[in-house]
Amino acid sequence: MVAGTCFGQAAQIIPQRPQAGVIEFYGVKKTPIDKLRKALGFAEGGYIPSSRGETEMRLRTVPGVVNAQVQAICCDEGKAIVYVGIEERGAGRFDYRTEPEGDVNVPEPVEQAYMAFIGAVNDAAREGVTAEDLTNGHSLMAYVPAREKQLQFVDLAEEHNLQLRKVIHESGDPSQRAMAVYVLGYAKVKARVVDEMFYALKDVDDTVRSNAIRALGAISVLAKLDPESDIKVPATWFIEMLNSLAWSDRTQAARFLVNLSESRDKRILDQMRDRAYDALVEMAKWKQAEHSLPAYILIGRIAGIPEEDLQQAWSTGDRDLMIQRAIAPFKKK
Repeated sequence: MVAGTCFGQAAQIIPQRPQAGVIEFYGVKKTPIDKLRKALGFAEGGYIPSSRGETEMRLRTVPGVVNAQVQAICCDEGKAIVYVGIEERGAGRFDYRTEPEGDVNVPEPVEQAYMAFIGAVNDAAREGVTAEDLTNGHSLMAYVPAREKQLQFVDLAEEHNLQLRKVIHESGDPSQRAMAVYVLGYAKVKARVVDEMFYALKDVDDTVRSNAIRALGAISVLAKLDPESDIKVPATWFIEMLNSLAWSDRTQAARFLVNLSESRDKRILDQMRDRAYDALVEMAKWKQAEHSLPAYILIGRIAGIPEEDLQQAWSTGDRDLMIQRAIAPFKKK
């Protein structure tokens, strides 16, 4: 069984005015951090302003900053972990597709099944049962009520295949596109929906992209288990997503690439080094272990460090020393 943390795990609730326990910046190469901290308007231990939009607007006034995104994640000892994404002028970026404007929705049976599933997932999160099996090319949760809802998606994806594709391309409602992407990922012939999932990776909405990444992650597990399936899940777009302004894009892409690079395919490792190495090093240094681990593994693999060494250093608290070991060869060059 291949297991993981479920997509549908309910987001942990952050209070209306949480305190910032940790603040992490990423995407910063030229801009002085002290200027960004001043524009941010709060520090570790301070209360996070209620208006995220105003905070991001202040960050965009810093010379050289083109765009900014602030994300508060729960929790570090009861305080929020704040990730501040910065896009500097001239930096590489991951562009999204313009949002469609069509008035098209998923069929009613699909929406009913999906909403029932989300309710079951919230129950699973409250009970702490969030493991999932991906060996079928789609998520099947260990929590039985949620898994029963997921099994319904297989038939729904076949019955409403064309309509789900239409929603992904044309619906002006991001919640409808997110439902369509998630359910279409349960189609019986995975090779026929990979292109739709890659299309959704460029959607302007975070949840749509997240559902597409998770679907492709499950499909890649099946592709690895069944080489005769003719499923191809290239790494290129996920590597580009490591340079995204969105924290969720970066973290989910990194987790996906950990699985995709397990065999240490030189082409994938070289591409990560050439296209997203700085981003991976930033992420590997994040203080929150769960968030930094995927990038830590990836820079270790790029450097050719054995998995056993990476695991040993992580378990003994020598992460920083291992990161220095991983980046040393590229510093010299």
